[in-house]
Amino acid sequence: MASTDGIVQELAGFLVLGALLEELRARWGSYELVDHWQQGEFHHDIVVRVPPARATLGGDILVIATNCNGGVKEVLCFAAIPERCALWHARCPQNPEFSGEAPRAIATARTDHWFDPCDLLRPDARSEYREAFRERQCGGGWLARSAPR
Repeated sequence: MASTDGIVQELAGFLVLGALLEELRARWGSYELVDHWQQGEFHHDIVVRVPPARATLGGDILVIATNCNGGVKEVLCFAAIPERCALWHARCPQNPEFSGEAPRAIATARTDHWFDPCDLLRPDARSEYREAFRERQCGGGWLARSAPR
């Protein structure tokens, strides 16, 4: 039987979210989409539960970090769902807008798509939105400005 690190590395090796989710279905029969967190324009965390995976992974929660095109940057395995701000606090501990204690990751795998996610949160971070049409997200990063009501 492959180690947790080996399995998580294999999953990350699919490099594209759709292919990775199909692999989850093939390995464990199903998965549950627990949450989707977007931080800025270019980072998404997809939180999934794979119920029968606890025996093989040591945890049943996967956080799949992707870029805006669904390219897998990182896969993390947890025994419990991390809070969003706590996960970002672990990634960018110097950012005062994030706080909390994330559970320890059982395994982590990064791909060639990975880069320091804190770079996306800087005030001078690249944006595809014109300044008049964007707003800063809590913690950093840009989102489309909400339409006036």
